[in-house]
Amino acid sequence: VVHASVRSFGPVEAGAETVVAALQRVCGTVMMMAGSWGLTVLPAPPGLVRPHNAYWNAEGWADFDERLHSATPYQLDLPVSAWLGQSAETLRTTAGAVRGPHPLISFVAVGDRAADLVSHELLDRPLGPLARLAELDGDVLLLGVDHTSNTTIHLAEQELGFGRFHRYARHGSGRWIELPNVSGESHRFNRIEPLLAERTTETLIGECHARRIRIRDVLEVATRTITNDPAALLCNAPGCRCTAARLQYESVTLGASGRRGLPEAEDLGSIHRGR
Repeated sequence: VVHASVRSFGPVEAGAETVVAALQRVCGTVMMMAGSWGLTVLPAPPGLVRPHNAYWNAEGWADFDERLHSATPYQLDLPVSAWLGQSAETLRTTAGAVRGPHPLISFVAVGDRAADLVSHELLDRPLGPLARLAELDGDVLLLGVDHTSNTTIHLAEQELGFGRFHRYARHGSGRWIELPNVSGESHRFNRIEPLLAERTTETLIGECHARRIRIRDVLEVATRTITNDPAALLCNAPGCRCTAARLQYESVTLGASGRRGLPEAEDLGSIHRGR
C-alpha cells in the first residue's frame, strides 16, 4: 500500500504517470487510498446522534435534503479526492485498476493481487484491504510523506475497538446511507516513527524520502504502543476525533459488559430515501 507525494521527488518527466508506472514495475501489486469524500459525503441527518462520533448534524430536514441532492452518488469512475494526491488518481485511471465500493474511503489497486485485496473492502469494513495485505505479508511504502498518511495505524486502532466513526453519504438517486467504522484523525501518528526506525528501510529517490515497512510490523508496533498508552497517538483537542476515539476506547475497556472489544459492526440499516 503506497502513500505518495509526487511533488516530493522534485522534477519528474510525466509526473505521476512515471511514478505509478515505476511502482508497478518494482512492486507488482500496488494499492492506494482512492476516496471521493468531498463529492459524496453528507452531514448526519437531524436528530441522528451516535455516541462519541465527533460529527455534525444538518440544521434541519430542508438543509439535509438540499445537501443530499447536491451530493454525488458514488460511482467507480468518480475522481479521487485531491488531498490524496496525483498518484492515486493516476492509479485509478490505469488500465486494469480495481476500485472498492466504499462511497467515502475506497481503495484502488493494480496488479496480480488487486482484485483479491479490494474484494475485502466492505461498506462496514472499509479497511479490509489492509487486513488482507497483512495476511499476504505486504509492505507500507511512504514516498515523501510521513506516518500521518499511514492508514495502517488506523487498522490497529480499530482492531483494539476504537477509532470507529459513523459517517453518511449519498447512495443512489435521492438516497443516503450510514457507514460505520470510518477511521479517525492521524495528526499525531508521527509519534510512532522512532518506534519503527529499526524496522524501516529508507532511501532517497531524487529528492523524495522513501520508507518501506512491513505492514505486519506497523500493526505490531502500533498495537503495542496503543495498548501501553491508549492516548499515545491521540491529541487532546476538544471536538477532535482523537478525543472521541479516547472516549470510545474507555467505553470499550471500562464498559459495563466487562468484555474487551466492540460488539460486531452494527448493521448498516436501511438505505434511506430522502426523509
